[in-house]
Parts: sequence; C-alpha cells; structure tokens
Amino acid sequence: MGKNDFLTPKAIANRIKAKGLQKLRWYCQLCQKQCRDENGFKCHQTSEGHKRQMELFGMNPHRVVEGYSEEFEKAFMEHLRRAHPFSRVLAKNVYNEYITDRHHVHMNATRWLTLTDFVKYLGRSGQCKVDETEKGWYITLIHKDPKQQLEEERRNKRSEVEREEEERHMAALQEQIERAKRARLEKGEPLSEEEEDEEAHTLQRDEAEGPIKISLTAGAIGGSVSVGAGPSALGSSAAVPGLARVARGVAASATGAAATAFIDDDDNAAEVHGEPGRCGGDGSLRGLGAGQKRSKLDELMQAELRAKSNAAASSSDGARKLDYWLAPGIVVKVLAKELKEHGYYKEKGVIDKVIDRYVGEVSMLSDGTVVRVDQAQLETVIPSPGGQVLVLNGPYRGSRGTLLSIHMAKYQAQVKLMSGSYRGKEVWLEYEDISKLDSVAGGSSGE
Repeated sequence: MGKNDFLTPKAIANRIKAKGLQKLRWYCQLCQKQCRDENGFKCHQTSEGHKRQMELFGMNPHRVVEGYSEEFEKAFMEHLRRAHPFSRVLAKNVYNEYITDRHHVHMNATRWLTLTDFVKYLGRSGQCKVDETEKGWYITLIHKDPKQQLEEERRNKRSEVEREEEERHMAALQEQIERAKRARLEKGEPLSEEEEDEEAHTLQRDEAEGPIKISLTAGAIGGSVSVGAGPSALGSSAAVPGLARVARGVAASATGAAATAFIDDDDNAAEVHGEPGRCGGDGSLRGLGAGQKRSKLDELMQAELRAKSNAAASSSDGARKLDYWLAPGIVVKVLAKELKEHGYYKEKGVIDKVIDRYVGEVSMLSDGTVVRVDQAQLETVIPSPGGQVLVLNGPYRGSRGTLLSIHMAKYQAQVKLMSGSYRGKEVWLEYEDISKLDSVAGGSSGE
C-alpha cells in the first residue's frame, strides 16, 4: 500500500477533517476550494491557479458577482420549493438547510451582504411573502403560473435589450456630433450659438498658463480692477465707488460696439453705455488683442450675460407675473379636500370678494353657499370657445376678452382682448392666467 493511498491512515484522517462545513473565511469561491487553516489559505492564494482566476475576475468583476448571485438565488429558491412549498418558515432555518451542501455558492460571493438583504430582495421581487417578527424574518413561497413566469422573463430580457440598444444608439449619435464639430473647426467654419454655449461651459486650462491672479484696488474714479491668468491677463479700468467688485458682464455700447464691463450691482446701465472712461475709452477691452483667443471663462461670462439680457428683453414689454391672481367675478373650481364632506370638492363657484390678495370668498353655484378658500386650493375655469374670460396675470392683467380657441397640447388658449389699451389684440395665454367670467359680471361690464 502506498504512502498516499485511499485507505492509508493519513488519507482517512484528511477525509474526516474535511467532512462537513469548514471556516467560511478560508473558502475560495473562485476556485471552489475549502482550506482547513490560515496557512493553507495563504498557500492557495499564492498558487498559479488562483492567480489566473483572479485575473479573469479582474476583467469583469461585476459580471462574475452577478453570476454568483443568480446561482445562489436559483439554488436557494429550488431548495425552498422542494422543502417548504407551502410553509411559513424562518429564513435562517432555510439558509442553514441550504448550506449543508459543501459545494453551495456562498453568500459572501454575491451582491447581498447579509441574509436580511437577500430576504428583502425576495419580498421586493415578489418571489416570497416576507414578514419580520421578534424571532426573525419569516418567508412564504409565492406560487406563480409557469406561463406568466416565462412571459415575465421574456419581457425583462426584451426591455434589457432595448435599453442596451438605446445606449449604443445614443453613444454613436454623440460620437457623430463630436466628429462633425471637429470637422467644422478644422475647416474654419464658425459654431452655432448653442454649440458655443456648450463649449463655454467646458472649462479647460492650459498647462502653460500661470496661476490665476486677481487684484482689487479700492479708490475713487480711476481705480482699476484686473483679472489675469498668467501671461494672458485681462485688464480693464472701471470706476468703482469704495471697494471695487468684480461682476460678470458683457453689454452692447450705444454705438453697437461690444464692451465688457465690471460694474457694481447698483450702477446704472446708462453710465456703462455712455461714459467711455469706464471701458477703456473706445468701448473695447485693453487686455485682449484683436487676434487673441478668448478663454473659456470669458465665453462663459458672455453666454450668461447674453441669457440675462434676453430674459430682460422678453420681460420689458410687459409686467412680470405675480404670485396672486384672484379677482372678483371669475368662476373657479374648489379643490379643498376639507370641503369634500360638505359636497363642495371639485365644485364651481364665483369669487365675490378677495381678502388680502390670496384668499377669496367663493359663492358656490350649486346652492349659493359662501365659503372662504385660499387661492392655492382654487383652480381657474376655461370656458368654451366664444365665452368671456378675464386675464389674471401677465402683461394683460385685468383685461377682459373672448376665448377664440384652445391648444390642448400646450395648455394655452387664444384670447381676443376686448378692453384696455390692447383692445382687439389676439394673444395666446396659459390656462392658469385666464378664467371664465361670471355671466352676471360679464353682462354688467358690457353695459
């Protein structure tokens, strides 16, 4: 009989020692090898086979962990179906029965750190009914129709394929856009305004540039504010009362020349446009040459000021929207759930009186009862085409008009104004900015 034969005392002793479960910390899931002590586990970690497995794991660790998770879930649920198909049992008891197999997939190789996390996952995925008690987590298997289960798996696979296809399509589209931008820049063609704004938000700094320096000089008229980045320093003189402030801004001069001004919040815009002493005399930047490339920070500042100027221009032709819109004589819908038991929830009424701008006394059309409701619990009412409305907000606030048509997709209505300085004008307004006029109020106004 040889030294390492099957029936030698040493071989029998090794099989007795390896029988049953061993220490989990000395088990290698990748190699599926159980070591009996720490020294054996260290020797296994230095072996060539283990290193090859670790290299494979490093190529795609997420997929490996997901694979072990799927195997663990499948084996656990299979044991639960066989051993406890209709019973409500402790999850730890099922787990103890499952791990009696020495070659089971260990939980520390899956994406679940604890048994509690795995039990919660079973409850969320609808595979088991779970409930927590003082003794622990109980699970009960939920039986599903095999046809429905197959259909659900097909649906999940289909949605996963569609998601991956959409991601690949978006990546290819983005690559085409970048390639087109590079081709246009190589040909010397200018980019559009949207592309310039997108490029301006990408702040990049060359390694050759020195540290950014900001010097503030306090003084009377003639003081200077300079912002520089190494050799390409940007300098401009500005009149700053007291301590100078650096402000973002690019403003068009009265003669149409572009000018960058660093001004205080309280400065008058007319002074910036009119006085040449504030922007170097000729409305141009002294620190930037004619052929010098603008930095990303300058482009970002100009884009932001351009957006502000557009917003100011759009709001210059009318008043801004106010946060209160109630007016006497309009028809509104009551959305106060507190009045549901009285039968006034989602019922219409006419505002008789407005209290402190935000509260209205509403006379219900059903029975004439007057209730006091906040404007947050009221909703405007849009009449049929040809009905009379009152403009509640915006530049035409207070004007009466006739509803011409409704755009369902944009939630807007076309109104022909019948009063005020805009009489006869047809405008598109938001649903929330108009409301139906009561017939009594509309008739009295017409007289």
